Amino acid sequence: MTPARAATALLLGFGLAGCVTGTDPVALPEGQIDAPGVDLEGEAVDGVAVGHRLLAAGEYELAIKSFNRAAVARGAIDAEILAGLGSANLGLGRLGQAETLLRRAVARDDAEPEDWNNLGVVLMEAGKLAEAELVFKRAFALDNGESVAIRDNLRLALAKSENSATNRVQTDDYKLVRRGSSDFLIRQTP
Repeated sequence: MTPARAATALLLGFGLAGCVTGTDPVALPEGQIDAPGVDLEGEAVDGVAVGHRLLAAGEYELAIKSFNRAAVARGAIDAEILAGLGSANLGLGRLGQAETLLRRAVARDDAEPEDWNNLGVVLMEAGKLAEAELVFKRAFALDNGESVAIRDNLRLALAKSENSATNRVQTDDYKLVRRGSSDFLIRQTP
């Protein structure tokens, strides 16, 4: 180590040592070794609210855990929890689970238009365009056309369903096979 580097390291060490004083606002009180404990009388944050925040942050596995804890704390599973679980599974790409949970959510009386919208997204991802279009129309009607996201999803579903009807390509090949003297059979080529 060169003398210049040694001097710089020594000055840096003294400078940092001078930063730690007894007047540090972050320092722990006298005699306290660990961080303070949990206030058991404090009010906990609702697990559903935490789950929605985790969904917004893209933390889908943690959101599922939070919604499950909320269901246990509430003692029941309502449409909001089912929709949250379905949305988290959609974010993870688990379309089958998401569809099942969102169908259960929209079957309840307290379902929101966003739940219908999320079900439509799952159906579109699964290739069920006709049903997705109907679900988006339902979400749009329940929302009175106020949500831009639902309106955009409905437009996309309508555009995809129009394009799929006109651009359908037949990929199956068939051939005519003669059986006997005058009997023919249409078979799919392997």
